[in-house]
Amino acid sequence: MQNRTLEIGVGLFLLAGILALLLLALRVSGLSPTTNTETYKLYAYFDNIAGLTVRAKVTMAGVTIGKVTAIDLDRDSFTGRVTMQVEKRVNNLPTDSTASILTAGLLGEKYIGLSVGGEDTLLKDGGTIHDTQSSLVLEDLIGKFLLNTVNKDAK
Repeated sequence: MQNRTLEIGVGLFLLAGILALLLLALRVSGLSPTTNTETYKLYAYFDNIAGLTVRAKVTMAGVTIGKVTAIDLDRDSFTGRVTMQVEKRVNNLPTDSTASILTAGLLGEKYIGLSVGGEDTLLKDGGTIHDTQSSLVLEDLIGKFLLNTVNKDAK
């Protein structure tokens, strides 16, 4: 009987370990159940969205205030349109706020950083942030640097 209880105890311990690993994997991947916070939708148009993905975080002053829910191509202006869900507790964003695509670390994940403007009018649900700064593409920077070096050597 003592051997049977030991086996059941080891089995329960392994089951708890597997559940803990599954929960950790869900948390790290961002697939964990979301909280029921009220959100509203904002749009932003960027010339280059390179590396930004759906479910990327939206931050202000380093604090996560929302997430990217959709990325589309605007067929009229041929720019990328990003749809964001922002928490209602941050409902006082001026209409001249800025949205920038930033990188966590040198080669880390891309996310959107919002900077507050100074206008008196506020963004409403479905509003658009017009002042945007596109993603910084490392390959483009290296190409410009190399082209500039080649042009100096040719002269």
